[in-house]
Amino acid sequence: MIIAIIAHDSRKELMLQFCTAYTAILARNEVIATGTTGRLIMQTIGLPVQCCMSGPLGGAQQISARIACGEIGLVLFFRDPLYLADNLSAERDILRLCDIHNVPIATNIATAEVLVRGMDQGDLDYRRPPPEHAPKEARCAG
Repeated sequence: MIIAIIAHDSRKELMLQFCTAYTAILARNEVIATGTTGRLIMQTIGLPVQCCMSGPLGGAQQISARIACGEIGLVLFFRDPLYLADNLSAERDILRLCDIHNVPIATNIATAEVLVRGMDQGDLDYRRPPPEHAPKEARCAG
């Protein structure tokens, strides 16, 4: 499963603690992240991460596009509810697209723990296509 991780600056330390605690589970999946978040995960934990651009520079939109294409199975968005920034529309897009495409999304550590533990127990296996039905190219290509 592809797991997208996004973290506001004020939540990056919390995100790193979470990723450290759940490294074994995350390592069994493909992780993508916005630029700074992904680099922090790789440098601190050593977990391989496909990095998009930094969130405000288009990384949030890159993740949104992959959600819309059906590539993302789970989003962990460590957001600061008191954070006010110019890129709030990108955040709303991520939330909206997760709702449209039925992608589980956590916006706080409590929900992230429930989703990651549930995924580890197989509760999100319905999100994984059988190998013979897995797309060979992105579904949006073309």
